[in-house]
Amino acid sequence: MFKKIMKGGHRKPSKSDATDPSLYGFGPSGNRNSGSVSTTNVVVNHASRPGPAASGPNSNWAPGVMMLTPPTGTIEPLPLFRDAPASERQNLFIRKLQICCYQFDFSDTMKSAREKEIKRQTLMELVDVIQSGSGKITETCQEEMIRMISVNIFRGLPPASYENTGQENADPEEDEPYLEPSWPHLQIVYELLLRYVVSSDTDTKIAKRYIDHSFVLKLLDLFDSEDPREREYLKTILHRIYGKFMVHRPFIRKAINNIFYRFIYEKERHSGVGELLEILGSIINGFALPMKEEHKLFLVRALIPLHKPKSIAIYHQQLSYCITQFVEKDFKLADTVIRGLLKYWPLINCQKEVLFLGELEEVLEATQSAEFQRCMVPLFRQIARCLNSSHFQVSERALFLWNNEHIVGLIAQNRAVILPIIFQALEKNIQSHWNQAVHGLTVNVRKMFIEMDEELFDECERQYIEKEMKAKEVEEQRELAWKRLADVAHRVETAW
Repeated sequence: MFKKIMKGGHRKPSKSDATDPSLYGFGPSGNRNSGSVSTTNVVVNHASRPGPAASGPNSNWAPGVMMLTPPTGTIEPLPLFRDAPASERQNLFIRKLQICCYQFDFSDTMKSAREKEIKRQTLMELVDVIQSGSGKITETCQEEMIRMISVNIFRGLPPASYENTGQENADPEEDEPYLEPSWPHLQIVYELLLRYVVSSDTDTKIAKRYIDHSFVLKLLDLFDSEDPREREYLKTILHRIYGKFMVHRPFIRKAINNIFYRFIYEKERHSGVGELLEILGSIINGFALPMKEEHKLFLVRALIPLHKPKSIAIYHQQLSYCITQFVEKDFKLADTVIRGLLKYWPLINCQKEVLFLGELEEVLEATQSAEFQRCMVPLFRQIARCLNSSHFQVSERALFLWNNEHIVGLIAQNRAVILPIIFQALEKNIQSHWNQAVHGLTVNVRKMFIEMDEELFDECERQYIEKEMKAKEVEEQRELAWKRLADVAHRVETAW
């Protein structure tokens, strides 16, 4: 379900690199092929505190490189990992992490351009360190790496485009996506975190000390970012964390629940609902049977009410997948889901109605006869209303239900109940619907019912004719009563 989101930006190590345990100093030292692309690396020494100075006999690793002076401090050059002695590489790794904590202003693309490139190249080399899989990283290095990642990605998101603009009712689908200016650095930081999480060298017992509940909550907060590239990375990373850190699974599910509750009942705007539902779709697919009560409550309290917000079109595909997964896992939930859809069925939003009908078809495909019988009366009353919709797409989509063999089979088994409910709607479409496609589809459905049970169809037709005649008599009597009343009023007026 998830796309591979490696987008380049760092050098792919060769086979000889990946198998050399001395490359980054986390294994015994050895020789290294020097045919790689060179990278400039630096460390930030803020004026308020001295940076980690190079010590020992190998302190002059990269002579002759000019010093860079950003507005708030000084930058010293650092060597490549391949040029550093094995005994100094852990310290060098930490110093490279410290430089990547330095923040730059991306509102001006020309400002500190060289320093930005230096940090980008340093981040790329750190990704190579993690991706190479050449040895386990010490706990101290892991702690510093998570601190650097946190400094870069955990930030205050800018106000959404619809906030403080007087456009609360704007269509979210028409909003222009916001692109994070610092993405050239942010993307590589996310890549580093992803590689760290998925690495076979990452010990979850140690890593969970730094990727803890607080870290997960801050990641979830970032899902409200308007930048789709950032949400794509967050989706993949959180899903990998869920898969690798079993201890966090209940907490992650509960935290996602809380985001949905705030979205449904408070904000009704959130940029990352679709991505969170994609993660949940994979999680639901892995639920064991019999399903826990906690998961059924999540369906009833969070997923079904997600049909309420106006912006459902943005995430409906992912939501429909999650709902269908529940029914396929436990067919007894079909009645609950269908009644939930009927509860939140739109009254005046035709586009939303089309989405509901599409989802309803998917749910009915996984529905068994017993569950279908429990909800078929209210269900087909709603379908009858859809058949007579003046919006041709709604009426047409409702008629397409009869193209599904499984649904037709359920209808045929329960035709004695269903046909009397929708017979009037079918006749009304044939007599007066303005759209020719709807008229033709209705004729086809009518023929299907005749072929299913001609006696039942004739009985329904007889009852329909009687009902129409009675309605006509009532209408005539009402008109006659109004006419008599008008005559009396005229005589009284004339007498005065």
